[in-house]
Amino acid sequence: MPDPQIKDEKTYQALRREGASKEKAARIANDAGGSRRATARKGGKAGAYEGRTKDDLYREARKVGIEGRSGMWKDQLISALRNR
Repeated sequence: MPDPQIKDEKTYQALRREGASKEKAARIANDAGGSRRATARKGGKAGAYEGRTKDDLYREARKVGIEGRSGMWKDQLISALRNR
């Protein structure tokens, strides 16, 4: 069933199949006024995950709702955050 908040469902689904997060795919698919390529390049303002402490990563994982985070090591938290 198509999501009524997604303006271009075909683009959204293609991006999800390619591995884009739900948020990124929706942002790109809904960009009616601008260049989708430019929209896809937005972001990346946060520092590298490797430079953060495990506590920082845990807080970020909690913020985005990653399950099982309490039993994860730093490398696992990084992987989970990147692949959400």
